[in-house]
Amino acid sequence: MRITPQIRQAKVEDAALLADLAVRTFQDAFGDMNTPQNMQAYVSQAFSLTQITTELNDPQARFLIAEVEGKAVAYAKLYAGTPPASVTSPKPVELARLYVEQEFLGTGVGNDLMQACLDEARAMGHLSVYLGVWEHNARAQSFYFRWGFSVGGSQVFMLGEDMQLDWLMLRNL
Repeated sequence: MRITPQIRQAKVEDAALLADLAVRTFQDAFGDMNTPQNMQAYVSQAFSLTQITTELNDPQARFLIAEVEGKAVAYAKLYAGTPPASVTSPKPVELARLYVEQEFLGTGVGNDLMQACLDEARAMGHLSVYLGVWEHNARAQSFYFRWGFSVGGSQVFMLGEDMQLDWLMLRNL
């Protein structure tokens, strides 16, 4: 069933909402494939209220929230920091996060949020987008391939004490 969310830019006042949504969607996506200890170590650092507030205040970061009937069901983060050396595409921005609540997977919410991210990246003056996706996350890889991303390298991602491999995927705007 196709659902069309309302997508808006997050404000600092959304920090608690984003922290909660980030923990929940990350645990839903990866909890079954990782130890509880590594998951807890990662989410307690990456998605703490303090960390999310800091990121919302960072002028290089831009968060988008997708809402359905006033409830936040997905979010994304664009980050205009220094890209990894293997990202050689012009004026890149990182799609650092794009997560959708489990019950809204396959409804079109992710597609609408991705389109909003690409539009926002263009509006920010970027000419390309890159992201990291876990080598074992076939569902997300398939989604990104459908959106025209291609693999352009890899990088290490630390989940607690577990060193994992992320594919670097790239796409021109």
